[in-house]
Amino acid sequence: MAVHAHPDDESSKGAAATARYAAEGVEVLVVTCTGGERGDILNPSFEVPEGYEFESIEGRRAVRRLEMAKAAEALGVRQQWLGFVDSGLPEGDPLPPLPEGCFALVPLEEAAEPLVRAVREFRPHVITTYDPSGGYPHPDHIKCHDVSFEAFAAAGDPDRYPGTGEPWEPLKLYYNHGFSMNRIRAVHEAVEGAGLESPFGDWVESRDAREIPERPVTTLVPVADWFPNRDAALTAHASQIDPAGFFFAVPRDLEVDVWPWDEYELAESRVPLPERAPGEYEEDLFEGVRSEVHA
Repeated sequence: MAVHAHPDDESSKGAAATARYAAEGVEVLVVTCTGGERGDILNPSFEVPEGYEFESIEGRRAVRRLEMAKAAEALGVRQQWLGFVDSGLPEGDPLPPLPEGCFALVPLEEAAEPLVRAVREFRPHVITTYDPSGGYPHPDHIKCHDVSFEAFAAAGDPDRYPGTGEPWEPLKLYYNHGFSMNRIRAVHEAVEGAGLESPFGDWVESRDAREIPERPVTTLVPVADWFPNRDAALTAHASQIDPAGFFFAVPRDLEVDVWPWDEYELAESRVPLPERAPGEYEEDLFEGVRSEVHA
């Protein structure tokens, strides 16, 4: 189960890994907390599909549901909505208040209840989500972490969230690391070494200047063969992703050579795992799980 804040997040964070596992016969469910109703059009070539409108909350939700269905098909995964409303990304100094009724303002147990229900229905062995910072400070990403962590902790407890199904205890919880500085630096240097302009130049400088702490990466899942699925899922989100923009600025053959992985941080494990020396990584989100399940 991959838990994400908005439609398109599942395609930019761990998408190739979900496509790989789905292709290998693993049941994969993407859970989307909000409808992306307050996201702007980020693709200058986007045209609103015939029969749709993009001026209202309802209109944006409908368009993004259409896009999400295409992305899920490209990845080969199932997808489920939790039904909360996008909080938007507040900007300004001071920051404006969040919209009434948005996902970030829903009390934790109320926000986590439908996810606990989804965990108990789907019965995942592994859950992926965002780290406590949200990966970046969007209120919905932070809330997504909070509800995911709560559901991982509570779904197996029969005394918590009564009426949401039979208890189920997932075995491992991971945080996505889609844009670690290790990855960014490696790709940046390779692109410049090939005599091309790197899309990460300003990012490397600004991240270094802000001294953003790096969270530990424990797991590198080889996924290069599923980059085409990831790219198809990205372009399915036509209102959000510019096919001539940032996500496609690195030549794919170079990316395959330099960074053929999706990165994760193992947050919790309820199965025993081997100790690893520094610089050694897991290669499978289901390490320790397969033997436990078979046993």
